[in-house]
Amino acid sequence: MKKVLTLIVMAVAFAMPSQAQIKFGLQGGLNLTNVSDFSFDKAGIENAVSNKAGFFIGPTVKFTLPVVGLGIDAAALYDQREAKTNDGTIKSQSIQIPVNVRYGFGIGSLAEIFAFAGPQFGFNIGDKNKTWKDAKNNAYDWTLRSSNLSANIGIGATLLSHLQVKINYNIALGKTGDVQVKDGTGAAWDVITGKAKANAWQISAAYYF
Repeated sequence: MKKVLTLIVMAVAFAMPSQAQIKFGLQGGLNLTNVSDFSFDKAGIENAVSNKAGFFIGPTVKFTLPVVGLGIDAAALYDQREAKTNDGTIKSQSIQIPVNVRYGFGIGSLAEIFAFAGPQFGFNIGDKNKTWKDAKNNAYDWTLRSSNLSANIGIGATLLSHLQVKINYNIALGKTGDVQVKDGTGAAWDVITGKAKANAWQISAAYYF
């Protein structure tokens, strides 16, 4: 993880011309997780996954490039997400590092409206496994990945050069984890495997000093 963080910092640093303006701040917000690609219709197994709110918080940095309207935002966020099933809750804790390219327009230093997009690198720091049984004796075994890659796309506004609000959709570019279901309704265990992706709507606010 340290090597990845070092490479990200070096890449952003080399991309910044000497005329770039840099501001540091604190960012926090809420996410609403949507787990997709998870359905097991075989053997009467029902394990619908519903959305559940989570949160994220951490330091952020904003680079304003010497090209009108263009900039880069980056952050290191503690991120907690949850998804509720019929019989249990899957919770992930991770460090998320978004690096977004921003393009906006505004009225001087009063306000700016912008759109942004970019990759996000995630590193799991919580429990990677979750196991439970339901009322039908089906056994569920979730395994979250140690790292994942996602992408952000969204819009936002900056007020008085300090307060920034954003809304975006965070899209998983690969599987977030694997799930194995052992069906206990029949005479013998029937093992069913699948994968899961965790996308999220995110609303955040940041204050730059």
